[in-house]
Amino acid sequence: MKKIVVAYSGGLDTSVILNWLKEIYGAEIIAFCADVGQAEELDGLEEKALKTGAEKCYVDDLQEEFARDFIFPMLQAGAIYEGEYFLGTSIARPLIAKRMVEIARAEGATAVAHGATGKGNDQVRFELTAAALAPEIEVIAPWRDSRFRDKFPGRAEMIAYAEAHGVPIAASAKKPYSMDRNLLHISYEAGILEDPWFDAGDLKNRDYFTTLSVLPEDAPDKAEMIELDFERGNCVAVNGEKLNPLAVMRLLNKIGGKHGVGRVDMVENRFVGMKSRGVYETPGGAILHFAHRQMESLTMDREVMHLRDSLIPKYAQLVYNGFWFAPEREAIQALVTETQKTVSGEVRLKLYKGNVMHAGRRSPFSMYSEAVATMEGGQEEAYNQDDATGFIALNGLRLKASARQAK
Repeated sequence: MKKIVVAYSGGLDTSVILNWLKEIYGAEIIAFCADVGQAEELDGLEEKALKTGAEKCYVDDLQEEFARDFIFPMLQAGAIYEGEYFLGTSIARPLIAKRMVEIARAEGATAVAHGATGKGNDQVRFELTAAALAPEIEVIAPWRDSRFRDKFPGRAEMIAYAEAHGVPIAASAKKPYSMDRNLLHISYEAGILEDPWFDAGDLKNRDYFTTLSVLPEDAPDKAEMIELDFERGNCVAVNGEKLNPLAVMRLLNKIGGKHGVGRVDMVENRFVGMKSRGVYETPGGAILHFAHRQMESLTMDREVMHLRDSLIPKYAQLVYNGFWFAPEREAIQALVTETQKTVSGEVRLKLYKGNVMHAGRRSPFSMYSEAVATMEGGQEEAYNQDDATGFIALNGLRLKASARQAK
């Protein structure tokens, strides 16, 4: 009998997909859910999957691997998509797909299936990962199958199917948007957010988009100071307490969320060609991104920084588009790792009503020299201002040549 591993969340869509695949393919279904930090959403999931028709259900805690091997390397690269998006959903998908194909191989399954729609980025991320890691395994995408779309043109048809087939679903009203939560962020899209004029940050909407953080208006009136220790580009301690990457993310999400840090509302360019509006809460990620940059400013060579910075848009694009396991992303990562050798020290930050502000930085690898930078006299041995005359003259040489050429 054919075996199919299904990416399963326990929601209406994946519950119906699980049963439909069993019906259409006559296959043995193995449900898989990755715990990447969605918290209470996993309660009772295994029991529900078995009642829905799965022969087996894996619920794997991948949070440590997610923080250590995916979030932290991406933060080292300074990745941010189109200047705003911290790539929370994008970076989780390759890990989930990686584990899914590992289970498929262990179970002798010949196919994996996902519930991503044909209009989004996740279908690409799942399937490119499968192509890179297990090209022999078939990928089934029900939302791109006309048989599935014809049978389920809307939510009502899915609910009716679930009830007729004994599929357990929660009887709840449909939210006015869709959500995706993990250790790095929570995202909101679709529904009421499809109108780009709709103000998701309006105080009257505080019950909708405040899962991980408060609105800045609701944040404490007193600023909070925190200190982060870095070693080779990774945060290893918060306020003097040594922590692993998972613990760092959990603590900074809590601290940052309290102060309304990391809230983003943007219109982004999807890989599949359309523009899409998303609202994101990334409190811990926003703090780490800012703090890491402060540490680099003190310890990283100028030309190395500029080279790495020139690759940030490409790196972010690769993550966003689903090319985490592509050779070019791995090559850039090797360069990033090399640049982080001296990115060690302490950063002090002030958090206040949605803002992350610098309040101090120091490092044993600091390239900053007060003797060189000072505007006071008496430091001519460290920096002789007379040397600037020749420096400027040589740099201006080609500009003078261009000016003569233009005449």
